[in-house]
Amino acid sequence: MDTQTDVDETASREFSHTIREYLVHFGLLALTFVTTAIAGVQWLNKDPLELTNFPSGVSYAALILLMLGSHEFGHYIAARLNGMKSTLPYFLPFPSFLGIFPFGTLGAVIRLKSPIPSRKVIFDIGSAGPLAGFVVSMAILIIGFLTLPSIDYLYSIHPEYAQMETIPTEGLTFGKSIFFSLFAWLFAPHGAFVPPMSEVYHYPFLCIGWFGMFVTAMNLIPIGQLDGGHISFAMFGTRYHVIAQASLIVLVLLGSAGFLPLLNIPFEYGWTGWLFWALLLIGFMKFSRMNRPPVDDDTPLDPVRMAVGWLCVLVFLGSFSLTPIEIR
Repeated sequence: MDTQTDVDETASREFSHTIREYLVHFGLLALTFVTTAIAGVQWLNKDPLELTNFPSGVSYAALILLMLGSHEFGHYIAARLNGMKSTLPYFLPFPSFLGIFPFGTLGAVIRLKSPIPSRKVIFDIGSAGPLAGFVVSMAILIIGFLTLPSIDYLYSIHPEYAQMETIPTEGLTFGKSIFFSLFAWLFAPHGAFVPPMSEVYHYPFLCIGWFGMFVTAMNLIPIGQLDGGHISFAMFGTRYHVIAQASLIVLVLLGSAGFLPLLNIPFEYGWTGWLFWALLLIGFMKFSRMNRPPVDDDTPLDPVRMAVGWLCVLVFLGSFSLTPIEIR
């Protein structure tokens, strides 16, 4: 009887723990939906504290959760297919009205509960997330260009623009990437008004498509615990450290170059955020125990995985922007 009682108590505790985990996941998802919807309202130049404006941000919130969810579930599904235990995604809400990060979220993460046994497994998990997120971001961006509204939509947000000869290009400006420019050229209908990069964030599909590619590029940087670091290690083994060090140097240079305009030195390339990102990655690599390589370090990847790895490199190069965000 005592043994049966212990089994029942263990099962009860595990069930309670599972319920609490699901509540945490759902609570974070719900809170992130609220913070991203508020961000969507702000992107439309509406008052986020006015409750009647909340529906205006719903499409933005749904798109950004779809994009982030596809990335994290890519990791999750790849982990489960390789027999590894993993949590569901933890979405990370962040109030956009603080002005630090205006997208309403810091992204999402999953946590692996099993040790990574091989380079093949770390490659599968590392590559599945950014590729899934990129495909969804690409679809969102294409839809955004195919369904561009007339210039009257922008006039409804900025009525003063209707009295100007040209649309201003000052203020918060997103940087173009190769893929963003390519999709605009391929899918924007002939004669359609394509907004300047200083106005893209008023268009939910264009904004989230751009943001998804930005997130994909950041994750594919071949450094440390980023997806790109895992992919690079799986492809090149210990030689990946040379790639990581070179990438860090590039990030530091681009981040430092972002300060030049503040010193009245005209320079178009660079973003101070890259320097912050580089310092953050250095801290992760220094203090994280997860920087250890998988067990079978000497097992090379098969040709198919190597081809997928080079595809990830192409996605990174096409999505990366030297100056992703600037204030003109």
